[in-house]
Amino acid sequence: MNIDQADPAELAALREAFTVDDGGASALGWEAVHAFEKEHGVVLPEPYRTFVAEISDGSLQGPPAYGLVGLAEGAAQQDPAKPFPLTRAWLWEEDDGPYEDPGAVIDQVGEHGSIALGTDGCGMDWHLVVTGPHRGHIWHITDVGAMPFGAEFGHTTAAPGFAGWVAHWAGGKEWFDAA
Repeated sequence: MNIDQADPAELAALREAFTVDDGGASALGWEAVHAFEKEHGVVLPEPYRTFVAEISDGSLQGPPAYGLVGLAEGAAQQDPAKPFPLTRAWLWEEDDGPYEDPGAVIDQVGEHGSIALGTDGCGMDWHLVVTGPHRGHIWHITDVGAMPFGAEFGHTTAAPGFAGWVAHWAGGKEWFDAA
């Protein structure tokens, strides 16, 4: 997973996965992406950065189940410049975690260091981490916990990051398909 430089093969796969959309008409363009990054004090990780600039700024077809939200909508109610607080899965419903104030950290999980990509409904949201040690990783954040997405973290056979997440969805696989 290279979060600093777009891989042409990953971009081609992203273009193919979103071909039934608007043919790139909703893409923001580089000027808008740079303005967003300056306003929010972040540099978006690749290949998501190139995706929103050149391919599409959201999609009704998904992923996730209710579609991929646009960049501005995904950043609403977020503070992407603050570091994402987690580096490992945490089911706060079962464990208070190693935090002095777990409630404050739970609030930060959905608000700091990420942008929302969309929802599968019922409080099951997908986020792209844009700051902190997990920059470039996709996280599944629910009302009971949060976990990173990618084979290296268990629960799935997918490659990590935005391209791996989209490829897994485009392949028609269940999100959590690891045995």
